[in-house]
Amino acid sequence: ITGRDVREGDLIIGLPSSGLHSNGYSLVRKVLLKKYELNEKIKPLKRTLGRELLVPTKVYVKPILRLLKRIKIKAMAHITGGGIPGNLSRVIPEGLHAEVRKENWSVPPIFRLVQEAGRVDDEEMFKTFNMGIGFVIVCARRDGGKVLKYLEKSGEKGIIIGEIKRGKGGVKIV
Repeated sequence: ITGRDVREGDLIIGLPSSGLHSNGYSLVRKVLLKKYELNEKIKPLKRTLGRELLVPTKVYVKPILRLLKRIKIKAMAHITGGGIPGNLSRVIPEGLHAEVRKENWSVPPIFRLVQEAGRVDDEEMFKTFNMGIGFVIVCARRDGGKVLKYLEKSGEKGIIIGEIKRGKGGVKIV
């Protein structure tokens, strides 16, 4: 799945992450461990900082492989180091860009804690972390409902986070 079939108007569907997903730990250590102890319970985290930092990376393989057998998916991106802009941009053809609407999902508290403690701007946060979206699917608009229903049946909560538009490439977070 190369992204070559991606067209203007296609939907971008995100799957929630379980947390940091092993990315940005240098920044996390730099800003959080200067201010907090690992065994400290910090609001709004639901567990101690140490436990939050050890949440395993969510693996999307099984539901995605099953989805691929049922619905045509035009592009996919696992959101790792580089965040949504660095990973999704790899599957967007020339002449198009991905417009991602950050208000379409709730950013988990760990990311806001890092952002506030380190005084990190939104752009840098989205370049460094997954910001709560661990995997992205691009599909035809007409297939969006089917993708969301199938993901729900598989125990995943798909969220429409944006769409493909004409442009000069890359990802625009709005």
